[in-house]
Amino acid sequence: MTNAERGDGGWTIVRVAPGSHPDAVAAALFAAGAQGLQEIGGSIVTHAPTASDAAAFERAAMAASPDARVETEPLPTVDWSEEWKRGLHVQRLGALFIAPPWLADGLDPAHTIVIDPGMAFGTGEHATTRGVVRLLQRVIAAGDRVADLGAGSAVLAIAAAKLGASHVAAIEIDHDAIGNAEENVVRNHAADRVVVIEGDAATLLPLVAPVNVITANIISSVLIDLLPLMASALAAGGRAILSGILTDERDMMVRALEESGWRIEAEDREENWWSATVAVT
Repeated sequence: MTNAERGDGGWTIVRVAPGSHPDAVAAALFAAGAQGLQEIGGSIVTHAPTASDAAAFERAAMAASPDARVETEPLPTVDWSEEWKRGLHVQRLGALFIAPPWLADGLDPAHTIVIDPGMAFGTGEHATTRGVVRLLQRVIAAGDRVADLGAGSAVLAIAAAKLGASHVAAIEIDHDAIGNAEENVVRNHAADRVVVIEGDAATLLPLVAPVNVITANIISSVLIDLLPLMASALAAGGRAILSGILTDERDMMVRALEESGWRIEAEDREENWWSATVAVT
């Protein structure tokens, strides 16, 4: 009886110290049905869906290299519906915090944006979101009107409201994100200031104009197309905060801004991402 045959079923980790014939062992494991191999610490590691598969892998390895050593152990059961939550953290960004509901206890509600990730982009885990929130705190004034283009989870719209904006239009074209955005607005007690609107920013922005601030965390090509529309939607002295731009796209974006009559007032860099506060010259 092999080591694997002593198991009680389920996925099994098969770890092979291949001895003197590592290439032959790898080939034998693939021939026995292994779907993938990893080399970890000098051992060849694969996963078997059943105990019988693990036993077959063990026999194949030993046949290919009689001096091989094989160890097996059950693959731990993971509740992925809970495990993914471990990857989320509280984000402190200047005066504001962004947190998932299960980490929000004890944080000041007035300065905390509670975001249930759902299917929408914008949990605060991405550098582009963090860049906008940092820049937004230098721009928003009490009573401002704001348009958030590509709102996703509505995290930026809620941030604007927490910072004093009196009216925020959170515009999102993805129907699947709308419900999550609306729930987050209610969760953060911002429904009196933030309205989530489903549709295309190019169509809806003129309808909510004039605004004092525009936030747009969108890919650079779309941002460039929207620059003339954003310029016409801003009230006198208004500013836009642009993100979703890779650092190696900065020069291209700077040229596009200059050609469209914008000036850069502030910049934020994190990881490979660049964000900027811009105003019409």
